Amino acid sequence: MSEQILTHARLVLDEDVISGSLVIRDGMIADIDTAPSQLPAAIDCDNDYLLPGLIELHTDNMEKHFQPRPKVAWPSRQAALAHDAQMAASGITTVFDAVSIGDVDEQSMRHGALDEMVAALGAIVDDGLARVDHRLHLRCEVCHPDTLTRFCSLADTPLLGLVSLMDHAPGQRQFASLDAYRVYYQGKYGLNDTDLETFITAQLANSERYSDEHRQTIAAECRKRGLPLASHDDATLAHVAESREYGTQIAEFPTTREAAEASHRAGMAVMMGAPNVVRGGSHSGNIAATTLVELGVLDILSSDYYPAALLDAVFRIARMAGGYALPRAVATASRQPAEAVGLNDRGRLAAGLRADLLRVRLIDDHPMLQRVWSRGRQVH
Repeated sequence: MSEQILTHARLVLDEDVISGSLVIRDGMIADIDTAPSQLPAAIDCDNDYLLPGLIELHTDNMEKHFQPRPKVAWPSRQAALAHDAQMAASGITTVFDAVSIGDVDEQSMRHGALDEMVAALGAIVDDGLARVDHRLHLRCEVCHPDTLTRFCSLADTPLLGLVSLMDHAPGQRQFASLDAYRVYYQGKYGLNDTDLETFITAQLANSERYSDEHRQTIAAECRKRGLPLASHDDATLAHVAESREYGTQIAEFPTTREAAEASHRAGMAVMMGAPNVVRGGSHSGNIAATTLVELGVLDILSSDYYPAALLDAVFRIARMAGGYALPRAVATASRQPAEAVGLNDRGRLAAGLRADLLRVRLIDDHPMLQRVWSRGRQVH
């Protein structure tokens, strides 16, 4: 029987922060006590915080390791392991790795390397090489011609735990403004005015032809399999109503206050990006995550494109004026994402749950990770 005792820690529980000890036994939390341990083998946490491990539902970080520079493909196992190590070093002990089905850019590595990324992720998990718990999140670009076919080919992948429906066609959600769409894609791909208009025409045609059918069919397949479903970039009440119709559980990155509040009222967990919190606002001019904190409707934080932002954002919203108390702030990156996707064995400090734990020290108000445990095993 493997046992570790962590003592003299500030334990962040569901509703309170207490000083005490926590016992890990065989990878699980065995006991929590308000008294310090007197056992010589106990690990003295020196009054650091002890939190549940963070749970990340939407990050495209793995893609960056597979293609660290344009036109540079990295060996798949090394890429997957480097990503895994970065998750552990960021305090993320459960990660839903988001890979894209369909891309407006036909030359994107996302389109060509999809199967390779899924296979590499499965391999490091099956071989026992992963430090943290990995699940798969399929981001389905519903306006792409091949999305439904490729989704069906991956829908029964054992690691699949979350599916999101997105449409980045001009005039949709994040790009409701065609002017904003032109600025973004002309800058991203270096298109001249003529090529940009050709590109827009093609994307509009694809959206018109494929989006509704793909959205409806994929949502139905998720319901059949019991897979959690997320919307993406909802901007209007009509978008929220559509998401409710499909049985959506998570509202990823709503772009407006009205969409966020309506999603929250409808029982969907509202997810916002931790980089939005750290930077003080959205890089694309959408609603600020801190505004939703002040309104009490931000339910889940995601590191999105910057893994280290997640822990930082948790402590930022705990100390901001009008923010959340620390237990509620921690829950946005632990208990609430776990509940949203049906993981009932983690996300909290409680006896009988997985010993996914973080030891955190505040230095100049900045959270610094001291230790990370994944199922009782120290991984950082």
